[in-house]
Amino acid sequence: MSAQFLPQGTTPFIPKNSRLHRATVELLGKASIQINGSSPWDMQLKSAGVPERAFSQGNLGLGEAYMDGAWDAEELDEFFARLLGTRLTDQIQPLRLLGHALSAKLLNRQDMKRARQVGEVHYDLGNDFYAAMLDPRMTYTCGYWENATNLEQAQQAKLELVCRKLRLKPGMRVLDIGCGWGSFMAYAAENYGVECVGVSISKEQVAWAQQRYAHLPLEFRLQDYRELNEEFDAIASIGMFEHVGRKNYRTYMKVAHQCLKKNGVFLLHTIGKNMRKSAPDPWIDKYIFPNGDLPSAGQIGDAADNLFVIEDMHNFGSDYDKTLMAWFRNFDAAWPRFENQLGVRFYRMWRYYLLSCAGAFRARDIQLWQWVLSKEGIPGGYRRERI
Repeated sequence: MSAQFLPQGTTPFIPKNSRLHRATVELLGKASIQINGSSPWDMQLKSAGVPERAFSQGNLGLGEAYMDGAWDAEELDEFFARLLGTRLTDQIQPLRLLGHALSAKLLNRQDMKRARQVGEVHYDLGNDFYAAMLDPRMTYTCGYWENATNLEQAQQAKLELVCRKLRLKPGMRVLDIGCGWGSFMAYAAENYGVECVGVSISKEQVAWAQQRYAHLPLEFRLQDYRELNEEFDAIASIGMFEHVGRKNYRTYMKVAHQCLKKNGVFLLHTIGKNMRKSAPDPWIDKYIFPNGDLPSAGQIGDAADNLFVIEDMHNFGSDYDKTLMAWFRNFDAAWPRFENQLGVRFYRMWRYYLLSCAGAFRARDIQLWQWVLSKEGIPGGYRRERI
């Protein structure tokens, strides 16, 4: 009998009375997910071994099984929103991933040599590919959707919000740590009359930005943030801190402190996690962002201790759900252009990445924070800008 005609909740590839069968049905049931059910977020098993891989390797096993076509879900984002919303997955800690957890805890996986890996593997994937997925400015960070109705508006609103929070004025010299394709720098120069220096570890990003914005007072450098040693009126770092690593948080803050003038403002825009003691997601680490490490609020606070006054922290993580869904729609629509070059397994990998992350933000399992920091405290206090 074909799996699609089995009764809802039936697990054709697991012995019905096995301990694994009961554990799988119980876990998914608490998330209102059925195996081979009729809801669009239900898990459709296509071959054997999926629960075994998930319980033995966590998200690494589940993600690789998805890439292999062993299971599917019509609304993969909602599958993850429901599953992660139970918080029960935090209790699955496979012994096979103990080495991964220990390496994140004990080793510096983001030293200057290893830090470049994410640029080569992820950000240098191809400017044409990212242009098809992102907004016209090539902004690869969370948009701000409070008054936006589409991706371009949300990204412009985010850039405007950053400029206002930094209190930019004509003639200021601004540093962008992790500048990407230069969207913030270009927006700030065009609308606030500032000069900018941006650093990135992606050759493709730097080359693209240098060509596109040659007419603006912008300098793009292929450079590690740890090599910076000059002063700026303001600093922005938008979607880069996720690559810094817990062993380097304090070093990063010291560099930012050293580069910021006495009365300057530093804005840190980063994804964050809800708990301090956790390991990086093994699937994301292997396939999407090598050596990535999401910080907790406490870890950021520790890193800033006695260096900065924390003026403001703004959480709009739920907006990342909308941003990722918009990126997925663009990616999906453009896929026929890249199918022959990248292949079906890449498509399933990228679909899993975008939609599982959307579900994680929807479940509030991870957050998006904008921190505003000053060196000695802003006289009279800081008032958050709104748009």
